[in-house]
Amino acid sequence: MEKKRAGVWQYRWKDEVITAGLLLAFGFFINAGIEIRGLFMDDLYLWSCYGEQSFGEFVFPIGSTRFRFLYYLAAYLQLGLVGSHVTWFVPINIIINSAIAYTICRFARRLSGNNIIGFTVGFLYLLSRMSYYQISQVYGLMESLALWAAIGILYCLYRYVNEPGQDLLWFGIANGLYFAVCFIHERYMVLLPLLFAVLLMKRNKNIREWITPLAVFALMQGIRLAAIGTVMPAGTGGTDVADTLNIRQAAGFAIQQVLYLFGINSGESYLSALSWLESSRWIKVLIVMTDLTVLAVMIVFVIKTIRSRWGRTAILRNSLLFFLFIGACIACSSVTIRVEVRWVYVSMTGAWLWLAYMCGVIARPAAEKPDAVRRIPDYKMALACTAMILAYAVLMIPVETYYRRRFSNLYYWNTQQQYNSLAEQTYEKYGRDIFGKKIYILKNSYEVSDFYADTFFKVFDKERKAEGTEVIFVDSIRDFGQVNNNMLVIREEPAFHAYQDITEAVRILKCEPIYGYYRDGWMDESAKLRVMSGSSGVISLQLMYPGAMDGHEQTVIYQNGQPAAEVKIQQNITQVELQTRPYDIVELDFENNFYLEDAQEQRGEKRFSMIVQITAD
Repeated sequence: MEKKRAGVWQYRWKDEVITAGLLLAFGFFINAGIEIRGLFMDDLYLWSCYGEQSFGEFVFPIGSTRFRFLYYLAAYLQLGLVGSHVTWFVPINIIINSAIAYTICRFARRLSGNNIIGFTVGFLYLLSRMSYYQISQVYGLMESLALWAAIGILYCLYRYVNEPGQDLLWFGIANGLYFAVCFIHERYMVLLPLLFAVLLMKRNKNIREWITPLAVFALMQGIRLAAIGTVMPAGTGGTDVADTLNIRQAAGFAIQQVLYLFGINSGESYLSALSWLESSRWIKVLIVMTDLTVLAVMIVFVIKTIRSRWGRTAILRNSLLFFLFIGACIACSSVTIRVEVRWVYVSMTGAWLWLAYMCGVIARPAAEKPDAVRRIPDYKMALACTAMILAYAVLMIPVETYYRRRFSNLYYWNTQQQYNSLAEQTYEKYGRDIFGKKIYILKNSYEVSDFYADTFFKVFDKERKAEGTEVIFVDSIRDFGQVNNNMLVIREEPAFHAYQDITEAVRILKCEPIYGYYRDGWMDESAKLRVMSGSSGVISLQLMYPGAMDGHEQTVIYQNGQPAAEVKIQQNITQVELQTRPYDIVELDFENNFYLEDAQEQRGEKRFSMIVQITAD
């Protein structure tokens, strides 16, 4: 018997590993192309707080507008793990979201009693376009953890309602998760009524269990009041819920979210990737087909509930639990100034779980009495439900991938691409050599703030300082002189929401060696180059001869083929100025009657003569 149990456990363990592995693999597949290479917006501000504040100040921001110490603790650990490896954020976010998908898979499997349906619900969770923020932003960790905790509350309350033997344990865990989720994201304090609803469902008369949610809520609000001076949650974009709450607007936002649950992007494109009105006709047809599939399951579920004389109460009770959960999540996302798709992710997950529960009910016997005659065998109903859920998933694949390809419409997406490109063209290209350089960026149509300019490159430095690195915005390459090794020149490419490193091109334009002159300043006995002058038209030359002189050293400089200067080299360092028109490109020829006798190398046909540094500001 023991060997048999061990074999069953080993078999199940392998199945669980395969299931989790498949979900993880799909998580990476469906999110391929999403990258975080550079931080901006709230992510960069979060990083700056991490770098400048102590552990206590970062995790427990006393006096702030928000007090999410459990999220800040998780963020502190994540930021510490990632360090200067910014590209790690997306893989970590995908792994976390895949772990949530596995949790949802197991929950759906319990609800439906069907492995295929359970896996499909986990698959749908990862497939959903609503995951965009959780994957593409550092702050996505907050949304992921809040969703995970909220689904955990639903799971515990479901088991509390349906498992009399362990009801106290699950109710206690649900209260603990409620306390936790309020300090991950205060939006989910709205789930409090669910804790009382399940007590009513079970007709619980234990006064301690009724007091427990009240005590947890009071403790949570007491901590918030002491920490930030208010019990009201802050709104979106720096607003306050108490100031922006509008009942009519909130009702409209709630309707929007219900439509989202049925695949209809009811919001504007900058919030939903692409609005319903702008979507292709074939996508609308597919969404209607998925809705019809869901409607068919719901109709069969309602019929089954009506006919289930002995199990009707339990079905209605569980359905009410799912309905209240989804409704509460919709309500808490409707009281601010807009609805973002990422907020619908929790209620959408709740809807999928409810659909799994419906399939579980449908697949049960038509009646629970032992002598009842079943017209349709159970396996046929289970097979029909499985087919319907799989059909729903298959139809949703082109829909979700269609909207995923429109992520660039989201209000922050292109800006993230711009900062990704800036990181690619600077730190990823030059590594730590970027630190200490002056980075000239042509124009500033992307409206990079002083904070972003001062902080962006610090993220890539293990010391979080990037000492000497300076970002300078200029209107034209005329606004700076010759390009030296301590400079980078970057230009914007608005059509592609990107940056381009044009340092070498500008370097050549400013000073183009034709022969006999090299980037480190060394010049042969004969040399020719083209130089662009600055606003004054003055080209300054510093001639340095690093050897002993005999007094006969001389250089003749020709400007556009005409003699411009005849210089006798009497000191190791000699300064020469040539005058031309402002921003003019002139051709300079050098003829030197000397060379460095002890030079260790020779690059051209002639020998090294001296070092020439050119400036033209």
